[in-house]
Amino acid sequence: MKRNKYQIKTKKVLFFLLAVFALNSAWAGDKIVGLLYYDQSPVEIQLEDGKIQEVVRLGKLPEGAPAVYIAPGFIDNQVNGFAGISFSFGGSDLTFAGVEKATQELWKKGVTTYLPTLTTNDHELLIKNLKILAKASDDPKLLGSIPGFHMEGPYINPEDGYRGAHPKKFVELPDWKRFTELTEAADNKILQVTLAPELEGGLDFVSQCSRAGIVVALGHHNAPADVVIAAIDRGAKIATHLGNGAANMINRHRNPFWSQLADQRFMISIICDGFHLLPEEIQTFYLTKGVDRTIITSDVTSYAALDPGIYKTQTGETIELTEEGMLRYPAQNVLYGSASAMTKGVGHIMEVTGCTLAQAVQMASTNPSQLYGLNDRGVLEPGKRADLIVFSLNDYRIDIQKTYVEGQLVYEQK
Repeated sequence: MKRNKYQIKTKKVLFFLLAVFALNSAWAGDKIVGLLYYDQSPVEIQLEDGKIQEVVRLGKLPEGAPAVYIAPGFIDNQVNGFAGISFSFGGSDLTFAGVEKATQELWKKGVTTYLPTLTTNDHELLIKNLKILAKASDDPKLLGSIPGFHMEGPYINPEDGYRGAHPKKFVELPDWKRFTELTEAADNKILQVTLAPELEGGLDFVSQCSRAGIVVALGHHNAPADVVIAAIDRGAKIATHLGNGAANMINRHRNPFWSQLADQRFMISIICDGFHLLPEEIQTFYLTKGVDRTIITSDVTSYAALDPGIYKTQTGETIELTEEGMLRYPAQNVLYGSASAMTKGVGHIMEVTGCTLAQAVQMASTNPSQLYGLNDRGVLEPGKRADLIVFSLNDYRIDIQKTYVEGQLVYEQK
């Protein structure tokens, strides 16, 4: 049957209205009710156009509303991979679909912002994967969850222990020209570089990165105190996973730890998965640096989603994921990154230090947002991105109920 022009026009208008309705449904104002992470007071957080419009204090929770907490989403500055996806290892199998999968799985763990971390590897492979990540980070589907990248290496100490699980054959001396090839591939989105300052040219490289606005982290190094101080003088800002990336046998006086702990200009990131650091180490680091200079990180890897067992990496190393969740590199008797997401770290640091939920969230969200200049997130304030998590907390275990990214509900526990 032949349709007249009015039927066709009506159908087009209806289609347009449905499209507008769908768009408005995704971005329309929303309200989240729960307990404010900061002081456990009942609040209603109003969202509009992807941002926090208002935080309204309530006298009490509405009848029937669950006593769940609301906090800014976690910001993880060291994600080597997740859910079977690696950002630098493997045979360069990285795809947009892989980045999307890792991001969606991290949302389920309350991580709304993260820095894909590329570790020491073949230069051309790093360039290829950085290009893929740079393109993926701009895709609207990821909702701005990837603001930039973390290069952990290849400018690290090549000695066993300090090098960790980084392949020795790909370790390099700092070279600004070679590094520029990486920054260009990354579309100038490298936000942090972890390096060993004692390497030849290391301190000059710190200065060059600092001038370029790149956060310099010290890690996988054995720098003496005077070199650490010189690096901080030149702009180094943070220690990468302090207490790890070091040999098992170190000098009790002259080692990489004391100088980094002593300098109050310098922040630290620590892995609080229950394996990388003993409780007393976390307690000491936390008491020394305080809430304002500590960041919780995960150092999570693609193996986090796998079953316990023995695995062979693409570069030939044998690693083990234990029943308890420890990921280890038996050849050097060191850890091979983490298999625990940020949720465990936030709960664990509360358990071993006695810090409050507010302090733990500051270390997992607010502090990294400030360090990387991500001033649109990391706190629950009007005008900020509506990157929020709703969760329960029982026996220091965080259970994510809902995750919002830029105001969109991206995960809801079934």
